[in-house]
Amino acid sequence: MADPALASAIESFLVELRVERGLSPLTISAYRRDLAQFAEQAGTNWPDDPAPLMDFVRRLQVAGARGSTQARKSAAVRSFYGFALREGLATRDVPALVDAPRPGSYLPDVLSPEDVAAILDAPPESDPMGIRDRAILELLYGCGLRVSELVGLDTDRVDLPGLQVRVIGKGNKERRVPMGEEARERLHRYRAGPRAEWTAGKPTPAVFVGSRGRRLARETVWRLVKRWADAAGVTERVTPHTFRHSFATHLLEGGADLRVVQALLGHASISTTQLYTHLTGERVREVYSRAHPRA
Repeated sequence: MADPALASAIESFLVELRVERGLSPLTISAYRRDLAQFAEQAGTNWPDDPAPLMDFVRRLQVAGARGSTQARKSAAVRSFYGFALREGLATRDVPALVDAPRPGSYLPDVLSPEDVAAILDAPPESDPMGIRDRAILELLYGCGLRVSELVGLDTDRVDLPGLQVRVIGKGNKERRVPMGEEARERLHRYRAGPRAEWTAGKPTPAVFVGSRGRRLARETVWRLVKRWADAAGVTERVTPHTFRHSFATHLLEGGADLRVVQALLGHASISTTQLYTHLTGERVREVYSRAHPRA
């Protein structure tokens, strides 16, 4: 059971993140989960003893957490300690006494263009749910949207004649993302058909809704992505974010400028986008190894 004093300090920290720093609800939820995990095992000596933080990092390593996961969770705790020191809730700069785990590097899962096409065409065109899911899949890949951005999309942010969507991303930052003709056609058919029927008498700003006219949850999108990936015979693990990774990688492989891809993805730092340059390098080497007689 978490120390009540620690639990109270964490709640105060989360309020600061929301009110003073204006972080998004999703970001705050991630902080809450990471800090709750830390609090479960921290005990009562956390204000001045580095052992709880050291043990927290060690347990993540033993559990096989990826380097990036270790670094993120550790950063959440370190950020909390900074707040606790400023507020006089901690009496020692604990993070200064503990080495931070390195993020490490990993290459995200990316689908081939052929597998993407197979999944995007898997939902039936004659079924209302299939019509909706075809539009969802097309926007995930065609616009590189995060699943939270997709389910949070409102109708006034979709410009079908202008072939673009206005997306609210991390940190409540807005960006404009172009869409293709196929995305426009799928969205138009969905909005004029199933969505109009499902929301009749139940007005909602949400673009993507269920048959009862309610905004879709993120979990629903995760499930439908898995369903249609399985239906398409794609054996790799596929999540909504896989389409975003594939969107960025295929753009770079097609010659897109890195800064343009950064803007389309809504990355605050170019270093985040640069991960995909390493990925395309790996893919180039794979093709070379398969295709060149002297490889």
